Amino acid sequence: MKDRVTLEARGVSKRYPGTLALDNVDFETRAGQVTALIGENGAGKSTLVKILGGIELPTSGSLLMDGRAIHMRSVRDADAFGIGMIHQELNLCGNLSVTENIFLGREMTARGVLNRQGQEAIARELMSRLGQSVDVSLPAGDLPLGIQQIVEIAKALSRNVKVLMMDEPTSALSVSEIEVLFRIIRELSAQGVAIVYISHRLEELLEIADRVVILRDGRMVASAAASDVDTAWIVEQMTGRVASMNSERHLPPAGPTALRTESLSLTASSGRNVLNGVSFSAQASEILGIYGLMGSGRTELLETLMGLHPESSGEIWLHSKAMKSAGVPERIAEGMAMLPEDRKTAGLFASLSVTENMTLASLSRFARTVWLSLAAERLAAEKMVADFRIKAPGLNHNIGSLSGGNQQKVLLARCLLTSPNVLLLDEPTRGVDVGAKREIYAIVRQLAEKGMCIVFVSSELEEIRLVADRIIVMSRGEITGEFVTAETGADALALAASGYPNRDRSEFHGNRTN
Repeated sequence: MKDRVTLEARGVSKRYPGTLALDNVDFETRAGQVTALIGENGAGKSTLVKILGGIELPTSGSLLMDGRAIHMRSVRDADAFGIGMIHQELNLCGNLSVTENIFLGREMTARGVLNRQGQEAIARELMSRLGQSVDVSLPAGDLPLGIQQIVEIAKALSRNVKVLMMDEPTSALSVSEIEVLFRIIRELSAQGVAIVYISHRLEELLEIADRVVILRDGRMVASAAASDVDTAWIVEQMTGRVASMNSERHLPPAGPTALRTESLSLTASSGRNVLNGVSFSAQASEILGIYGLMGSGRTELLETLMGLHPESSGEIWLHSKAMKSAGVPERIAEGMAMLPEDRKTAGLFASLSVTENMTLASLSRFARTVWLSLAAERLAAEKMVADFRIKAPGLNHNIGSLSGGNQQKVLLARCLLTSPNVLLLDEPTRGVDVGAKREIYAIVRQLAEKGMCIVFVSSELEEIRLVADRIIVMSRGEITGEFVTAETGADALALAASGYPNRDRSEFHGNRTN
């Protein structure tokens, strides 16, 4: 029966050493409804869905399924109750194929023989349903981040779920991929599946959700029908204060050139041109935005600037010094730092503490002859925690004890401890709540005002217009537009990102739209 309560939490609390992550939370899912679970980083969202998904045990409280008390001690238990989960951080085995990842732990066998053809047929059907014609025999680790996210979604769809929880499922997806995901969500809802949906993209939540539930500091503070609320109300409930996302619009500075490229090109192993003759410059005190859709080459551009693709061609100058032949350590020493797009696989060291993750790239500044000054290291980490308002149980705690947004702040602090004068930020607010986004925007603006050159990559139109002084748009590895943000509307950026056939940048530069 549609709208019946399926999975329910009653009085659930979760205490970690030094932290009360959840405090007496009541939460329910209903068949055929999409419930948006909203809150700032550290509010307890991920902890709650981990408990609902059998990953974590509650300290107190109870869980019910269809009105009956249940006890879950593992993901396998949750699977038996028809509870599935799509995690914020990818949970794939990169060396296994797409098919093997989808069926991992529940392989199709007949008389002890693996049914590879049957598995591949189902995997192809699932990926096709999600709008992807991918070779399902390819290793998942060889696929772009957005396609890996879709494989995670296919894994969940392959189970006969009654409740499906999605933690930031669109964080790495393009606009067209999000549209396909929303279609699938609506289909599942129509079939009576209860959906729990976590996202920091508030407009997205209001589009897909039937009901919104808001957590703050581990407590449930509000619940309402999605049709009765707007983003301003949600932000106020999340933060406990009326919040503004407005930012003073800055014209591009006329400072010295800090970074310049000429004809940067990069070819993938498949022969595809990932970058094709990219030339641009960025000034000190400027926030240069780079906007593009999935596959535009924006991430590969930043990786090339950082020296991660030595096979690329073209020229790179950092403060008039040629850097093309320099490796990553040399570029860091010359004042360049980069925040990667995927913090889990390219940024965090899961086995290390908060302090160790923060200071890893700048240990030389804490060296005292042959010894490392732990006191100086800790003092620097404490200052960054205070400056960035990082919520952590303690500096010696494992980095995994922090929420995704606070992990992102740790990585940003790592960049700044190297004392850069050119900072490359690849999707710095991915998986970050509204409050933390404002804090990151403010930090970026302050750094620019102090003379730093910022290259800010984002796939969100409103974000790039909010933050950047000037915007470069990329499509299929080429620059298709350059704009002064104060003189440009969103539709001009979207047109350039779609790969407008006229490559003459003068067609775009200064194109004002209302």
